[in-house]
Amino acid sequence: MRPDTVLWRSADGVAHTAPDPALNPLVPGFVDIIDQTLLPGEFKRILLSEPRTVYDAIRRLAVRGAPAIGCAAALGLAACAQRFGVLGREEFLACLCRTAAYLESSRPTAVNLSWALRRCCAKTSECEGAVPELLAVLLNEALAILAEDIAMCDAIGRNGLTLLKDGMGVLTHCNAGALATGGCGTALAPVYAAQKAGLRLHVYSDETRPLLQGARLTAWELSRSGVDVTTICDSMAAQVMREGRVDIVIVGADRVAANGDAANKIGTYQLAIAAKYHRIPFYVAIPFSTIDRSIADGSAIPIEQRDESEITAFNGRRISPRNIKVYNPAFDVTPASLITGYITEKGVVSAI
Repeated sequence: MRPDTVLWRSADGVAHTAPDPALNPLVPGFVDIIDQTLLPGEFKRILLSEPRTVYDAIRRLAVRGAPAIGCAAALGLAACAQRFGVLGREEFLACLCRTAAYLESSRPTAVNLSWALRRCCAKTSECEGAVPELLAVLLNEALAILAEDIAMCDAIGRNGLTLLKDGMGVLTHCNAGALATGGCGTALAPVYAAQKAGLRLHVYSDETRPLLQGARLTAWELSRSGVDVTTICDSMAAQVMREGRVDIVIVGADRVAANGDAANKIGTYQLAIAAKYHRIPFYVAIPFSTIDRSIADGSAIPIEQRDESEITAFNGRRISPRNIKVYNPAFDVTPASLITGYITEKGVVSAI
């Protein structure tokens, strides 16, 4: 059951997930997202149309996951652009580029964010029409990115299904499911494809500290969809492997370098090391848009540093001594040498 993590909401309340020639770009619309900071306790959708609110939603992880961030930013840019549609053509394009740069700065590691925003700006700039036509091109390009993401997730699911057999145990980290994309997910797409094919899998979901995306989000969406899932603490993963409960590890990624090094949620690297030791295949599920060929290897991938309060406090209560030093990178980089293969919309490949 796909929760429609990101979509376009017209002023009349109609939801859109693909380009529509009937859409009037002059009628204000909104990027409509699930506020994932409230899950699983509360399911709430929020409408965004201002640069600051779109930026904040991405920064505070109301929307998260590289593909979902890209879709939300693209649609958010279209919503923001409608607000300055009264400008002349050149002023409009300049303002569009400034807004895109601002949104791009919200989270530096996820390459889909910059990829989607730059694609929208480039497509809009190519149009030689007046501002109303520019708005139409921008909105439909953003919706095309969302529609492509939905189709991409389905393709990753079909391709990843070839790696799965009935009764297998699957370990995943963070959340790379429907909540992290416009579609059914990347790492979880093969799990959903297996479910449709009648295969019985058991998924082990790392809790994924410090923000518990596995315990909060992956467990929520898998259980909601009827998938057999067990949440484990991050430090338990190697033991679960040792006990023979895990047959394959599938994770997502926020950016993959040209040599195949993959940046994903902090804790992924140690999973890959443990999987290698236990001779368990370790796969990264990604769309090709997550590959950044401008970066030679993982050492050049920018790693986002998060606020210390994510570690020193829990549910608003401080759990660490005051004045303690905190190191809180949001991501780590798994070397390509530890990765068995990449599950993409074009197939399963052993190297990028």
